[in-house]
Amino acid sequence: MFRICAFRFGADASSVDDMEPLIAEDLLLLLLDDEKGTAAATWVDVGTPLAAAALAELAMHGAIGLEPGSFLSSAKLRASGRTEPDPTLARVLAVVAEKPRAVSSVVARAQKGLRDDLAQRLVGAGVLRREEDRVLGLFPRTTWPAADVQREAAVKERLRQVLVVGAEPDERTAVLAGILGSLDRVPQTLDLRGAEAREAKRRAKAIAQGDWASKAVSEAVQAMMMAVMTPVIVTTTAGSSS
Repeated sequence: MFRICAFRFGADASSVDDMEPLIAEDLLLLLLDDEKGTAAATWVDVGTPLAAAALAELAMHGAIGLEPGSFLSSAKLRASGRTEPDPTLARVLAVVAEKPRAVSSVVARAQKGLRDDLAQRLVGAGVLRREEDRVLGLFPRTTWPAADVQREAAVKERLRQVLVVGAEPDERTAVLAGILGSLDRVPQTLDLRGAEAREAKRRAKAIAQGDWASKAVSEAVQAMMMAVMTPVIVTTTAGSSS
């Protein structure tokens, strides 16, 4: 039985420095081009996978859970009543706490402003830079090029150990591997080719469907993976038919 409770916000920016790095932060680093500061693949809507990563982390914390669907209704995310100290995750949790909603609906709502929030955290940590320019000299644009690539390199090495070497994943790496697999971004992220790339993709899929977490968490995270995969399938299909 889940119980929805009220949440208190108001954590200032300085409190973020005391928080653990978020899975969604690591994912953003992997999705951004280090030099251009934009999504490495122009067709990727980074908001969807970032929201999925934040929701997956909340599921790992026990703050949200998946209410099974029925023949006439889809599964829904509910808040468990547990509070979340991280201000970014707390804002995502507040979306779930409003009322039970289908995963795709929660992802769509939770992603609003999330990319910029995560990017600004990484700027504060000295990992990214915020730059303003204009496209064609007319349209204002914010980009987030790398300021320090050491953290991203460490994340990629953890992924490589799991997806290439075959090490057992921790929860963070399992979520990252699953989302990258859903986006079909594993080979590009780790610069893999041929048989090595195919095996890494296979392992990412197996991890996403595996038992690296409790059954309740695994089911919730897999629902998030499907929310990420759906727009990718739609985009790919549209591209193939054009």
